[in-house]
Amino acid sequence: MPRIAVYPGSFDPITNGHLDIIRRSRGLFDLIIVAVNDNPSGDYLFRGEERVRMVKEILGDLSHIEVERFEGLLVDYARDKGAGFIIRGLRALSDFEYEFQMDLMNRRLNPHIETIYLMTNQEYSYLSSSIIKEMVRLGGSTSGLVPDSVREKLLKKMKG
Repeated sequence: MPRIAVYPGSFDPITNGHLDIIRRSRGLFDLIIVAVNDNPSGDYLFRGEERVRMVKEILGDLSHIEVERFEGLLVDYARDKGAGFIIRGLRALSDFEYEFQMDLMNRRLNPHIETIYLMTNQEYSYLSSSIIKEMVRLGGSTSGLVPDSVREKLLKKMKG
């Protein structure tokens, strides 16, 4: 049976921290589905299809990776995809507290799906999509924090 994992997130925008988790996860699973959350109540800079396109563009050269939009409960989505695992990245203790709570709820909803946690690379431990958007708004450099194509899209979106 193939080991299928879902790596969920808003990816608004995708950062080098996200990419680090994806690349490091590839050796653990036969297939990773990067699931771009498109929650109708979410406040996103990029529309769902823009985020999916951006992630696909960046991950285009990686095998055994799929990118899709999803809405609703993550455990339902994972079950429908035949995934037995959810991948989550941890940056700090505050991430763990939130993720622990989510894991307990997910296990209650579907005890057959396991959550796998990967510690982020120290280089990206402070990085989040929100911080990236704020840096761009304030004219800061995102060099080394997001792929160049993402930086260009951010600048265009925020100035347009």
